[in-house]
Amino acid sequence: MSVLLPGSIVNGQPATLGVMGGGQLGRMFVHAAQAMGYYTAVLDPDPASPAGRVSHHHIQTDYLDEQGLAQLMQRCAAITTEFENVPAPALFTLGAHRFVAPASDAVAIAQDRAAEKAHFVKCGVPVAPHAVIETEAQLAAVADDLLPGILKTARLGYDGKGQVRVKTRAELVAAWAELRQVPCVLEKMLPLKDECSVIVARSGTGEMVHFPVQRNLHRGGILAVTEVNPGVIDPALAQQAVAATKAIAEGLQYVGVLCVEFFVLEGGQLVVNEIAPRPHNSGHYTLDACDQSQFDLQVRTLAGLPLTQPRQHSPAIMLNLLGDLWYAPPELGSEPNLLHKSGSDPNSGSDPNFGTPPWDKVLALPGTHLHLYGKLSARKGRKMGHLNITGATPEAVRATALQACALLGIEPF
Repeated sequence: MSVLLPGSIVNGQPATLGVMGGGQLGRMFVHAAQAMGYYTAVLDPDPASPAGRVSHHHIQTDYLDEQGLAQLMQRCAAITTEFENVPAPALFTLGAHRFVAPASDAVAIAQDRAAEKAHFVKCGVPVAPHAVIETEAQLAAVADDLLPGILKTARLGYDGKGQVRVKTRAELVAAWAELRQVPCVLEKMLPLKDECSVIVARSGTGEMVHFPVQRNLHRGGILAVTEVNPGVIDPALAQQAVAATKAIAEGLQYVGVLCVEFFVLEGGQLVVNEIAPRPHNSGHYTLDACDQSQFDLQVRTLAGLPLTQPRQHSPAIMLNLLGDLWYAPPELGSEPNLLHKSGSDPNSGSDPNFGTPPWDKVLALPGTHLHLYGKLSARKGRKMGHLNITGATPEAVRATALQACALLGIEPF
């Protein structure tokens, strides 16, 4: 791909970058692209999609709609994706006519846990013991030492969905039936000490840069807290994680921003969990703690611009803000607050902001940076935004983060 310069004119129109998907990751990509001078186009079927509402163009069609894809190609010089479940055939169609990063074959591997595991093994990166289950014969052949384990659907699983813990063979059989006997991967449960992730960006010419290793805490299968400070991950282990991530990206001939998630076992060993072919929740801290964000690098890789090694200038903690925070305290027994509604909650009286978290108190804390995603309604488990906390020292950042947790009703960590 040739370099697409910011503010340039292509075929008589401003240089435009496209994104498949209109969620919060697309929204932050759009903001980064616009800050650099690009026009943007979003393809997403939701008329109120967070990215579509801030983009120059919103193509409101299904991801496989031929006219929608044609319109996206007409408007854009290069196209990316903001979530891994965009149909790979749509990216293949786009890639035949426009530069698409990441490419459809890399996204297809990320969409299939079995193919993903095979790629990790091919790259020489340690994985948890596992078995692919697609048939009754494969189910019967599962080795006893893989139990207890976690049965995961091979496709369309995220944030803990499509996963069932099983202790016995009978539970395994029942779980596969519960998952409607779709292709699955059974992973042996391992004693976990920690979770971490690495975000890299790789250009079309093979340049690769990375952010520091991030320590992650999940609750209910959803990322809750990310800490990125010196010492949160053993330096030797961090070096190993970065090397493994680069090997995975290189093996895919990947172009774009890639996140690789790892488990740290009780014995200190590192095993890879999964990849996300896009910016990642655990990298949101880069918006406020680094001289370049993960979305800046997504723009650079898509436009063919040079990559420079990002620098973290402040210790940081990221708190994920779920829709649960918009619920009134449990003793009030309220329904969820719908943003911009007019007092339909029985406990809210006529106050349309009933249930809105106390952002004024949170923002009174030093080093707090609030990012809300523009979603019109709050639901339990829905990602509504994130709060970045930066400061001069890791200790100060942690103290402020715990104060924010107390104000918001988030379980401390």
